[in-house]
Amino acid sequence: MSHWSRREVVQAGLATAGLSALARSAASADLAPDSLESLARSRGLHFGTALGGRGLADASYGELIRAQCGIIVAENAFKMPAIQPQPGEFNFERADALAAFASANNLLLRGHCLLWHHPRWLPRWMTDDYDFGADRAAGAEKFLVDHISRTTKHFEKQVISWDVVNEAVDNVTGEMRETPLSKAIGSPDKVLEIAFRAARANLPNTELVYNDYMGWEPGSAAHRGGVLKLLERFRKNGVPVNALGLQSHIGAGNQDDNARPFNARDERAWRKFLEDVTGMGYTLLITEFDVQDTPLPTDFTPRDRAVAALGRAFLDITLSFTQVNAVLCWGLMDSQSWLQGRTPRADGQPKRPTPYDNHYQPKPLRDAIAAAFHAAPPRKPAAIAGIPA
Repeated sequence: MSHWSRREVVQAGLATAGLSALARSAASADLAPDSLESLARSRGLHFGTALGGRGLADASYGELIRAQCGIIVAENAFKMPAIQPQPGEFNFERADALAAFASANNLLLRGHCLLWHHPRWLPRWMTDDYDFGADRAAGAEKFLVDHISRTTKHFEKQVISWDVVNEAVDNVTGEMRETPLSKAIGSPDKVLEIAFRAARANLPNTELVYNDYMGWEPGSAAHRGGVLKLLERFRKNGVPVNALGLQSHIGAGNQDDNARPFNARDERAWRKFLEDVTGMGYTLLITEFDVQDTPLPTDFTPRDRAVAALGRAFLDITLSFTQVNAVLCWGLMDSQSWLQGRTPRADGQPKRPTPYDNHYQPKPLRDAIAAAFHAAPPRKPAAIAGIPA
């Protein structure tokens, strides 16, 4: 992969922007020195979690988030099917509730996501034969630009970082996914370019992210390769993308990858991938971290120990890159994890993929995250989107 000079990155319009006054104020929240956010901030990072409606309804969970986090991201409330459940009908109620929680509790806010470029996760009404008008390409582009413009403007004073596009690369083949939008507009790359340019037009100073779940497993090589090629094309075509979001769902397989055993990893390939990405001038975020424990023993002690060890190994490698500016879990406690409903354990027991158990108590994975922050090299906050100097 080619390495870009700073001049080339700036010319491409991709230099990192500073915080707004609101975000600077939010980031100054008073936290205990041993909170995960405080430990992360000591290294120039932020720590946080995804949050959904079920979590919002749990007052004790809210207290845990306030005590440990500096940033949150919506699980589903900001996605296109939630925002625009019917064509032309915008509903921000769920998203506004989460944004209000962030504001009331001095938490920074990420947006996820403006376009999930996967045919399964677009709004149900958007079928291959959806009527975009006589000029299908122009109609589909107008729809996408309008959706992104209305959504970003609604949250422009609060969201400091957007996952503009999510999972556009097929995890098996490494090729670009086709959707009703790409079939109407002409190509997946054109759809993604439209999305990022529409976001940048409305958000000149916001971190814009491409987010995907390519991982460190040997079987993820094609996925990593496809993402690298996409990032190269973004740079070649001057598409305004600041960062790559590393979802970081590690551990065993899930419904999309049932063959992956626990602890499968290729650390050399992962380092090389991150070197290639950062060499192109991109920053990095760990956006959806958890550790899937499906095949591990029933007993909590060995299970939690294995989860923590794998999580620490992954974080140590990834955080050794000073371009990483944030770590977010996809759920801070086990009962709030999306993994509880996927690939059930053979023993029927709940999974333990997060830093806190069902009783709001820390687990070894929490200690592993804290230790990884302690061990991580400091980074320069002034050069990182979303972190005050």
